[in-house]
Amino acid sequence: MVQSVKYDIVAQLKERLEGAKAIILVDYKGINVEQVNLLRNRYREAQVDYLIQKNTLIKIALNDLGITELDGYLLGPTALAICKGEEVAPAKVLVKFIKDVMEDAQFPSFKVGYVAGQIFDQAQLQELAKLPSREEMLAKILGSLNAPLSNFMNVSQGVARKLVYALDAVAKKMAS
Repeated sequence: MVQSVKYDIVAQLKERLEGAKAIILVDYKGINVEQVNLLRNRYREAQVDYLIQKNTLIKIALNDLGITELDGYLLGPTALAICKGEEVAPAKVLVKFIKDVMEDAQFPSFKVGYVAGQIFDQAQLQELAKLPSREEMLAKILGSLNAPLSNFMNVSQGVARKLVYALDAVAKKMAS
């Protein structure tokens, strides 16, 4: 009976982990239930799956998916933040939560992250959280690409405007 429940939990974990763009392991010690619920709500708003499960079951699910790099970090209290959308969302939410709710305490904290197939340590996850969102980056890129065209249009309109003014001045001079 107990064994079949564990198989079901591992299957559910694998389903949640499959196709994840970012998997962040979070050390949640030092945080009370009310704060955990607040963090979970913030993750939910950012479309990040946040769950707490036994390390051995997490390890089995990750290994079944071919992710063995996180095995050494599955020690002590561990929560998973899983994101299938924007890769930086789990890190951003946790950093903002620590700043806003925990008043810059040392907990909860990052253990390690597996983002886009690469391992990120605590410092790298902190830097990742500072990056602008995907939409912001795309807007900046499009603005940079659009700038030369809009500048060219402004210059060409200025030349045409000067030509019109010059022709108008010539017409007025000939009329008088």
